Amino acid sequence: MKKIVFSLVLSFLVAGFANAAEKIVVGATPVPHAEILEVIKPELAKAGYDLDIKIFNDYVIPNVATDSGELDANFFQHLPYLEEFNKNKGTKLVSTASVHIEPMGVYSKKIKDLNELKKGAKVSIPNDPTNESRALDVLATAGLIELSNATLKTPLDITKNPKNLKFIEIEAASLPRTLDDVDISVINTNYALSVGLNPKKDALALESKDSPYANIVVVNEKNIDSKKTKALNQAIQSEAVKKFIDEKYKGAIIPAF
Repeated sequence: MKKIVFSLVLSFLVAGFANAAEKIVVGATPVPHAEILEVIKPELAKAGYDLDIKIFNDYVIPNVATDSGELDANFFQHLPYLEEFNKNKGTKLVSTASVHIEPMGVYSKKIKDLNELKKGAKVSIPNDPTNESRALDVLATAGLIELSNATLKTPLDITKNPKNLKFIEIEAASLPRTLDDVDISVINTNYALSVGLNPKKDALALESKDSPYANIVVVNEKNIDSKKTKALNQAIQSEAVKKFIDEKYKGAIIPAF
């Protein structure tokens, strides 16, 4: 009798382990990336996966952790940033799915219109190569500066600066905190949203909707065809996610699929 009971218990344990959901660990910045990932938890659960979202306020650590295998994937960046990161860090990371576009915007606590910007005004911009170039393009489109044809632009590539703007290069996540000290700041939408700024209402200038900087899901290249990656891609490019983005962010963020 004891042997029968033991066998039944063992069978239940084995079945339980066999049916346990496999974990997918994804690194993301809080807004909107982690919020979007929360939406796909039920869909992944149906497919047998438990989505574990790790929050980062940093652009470097989640890429390093994905390359080393500590994370199965990450979701916070666009392709130009990823390509530059791979080039500089020697990582082997690849994009597997485009999810949304976050138009970069110009914000200020001191002026209501860019025409009010005075000569010698202070401007804070991201200090990583791709986002810095992107921010300068936004300012050029707004008519504040002119730029050379360099691929990745820095303030050294400004050919005309009629207002003699003074540029302060800051880590992207810290840009909202500079608004009290600068005249304008060019901020990534995820960091603008995290401090209550709405790009559609609060930005003095906004990146074009045809921007090539779609935010992507990223994995180590060896995992590009894994079952986890395929399940994650399918869930995050669903109609439920598209509807969530449209309803939650009301045009401040745009689906890219």
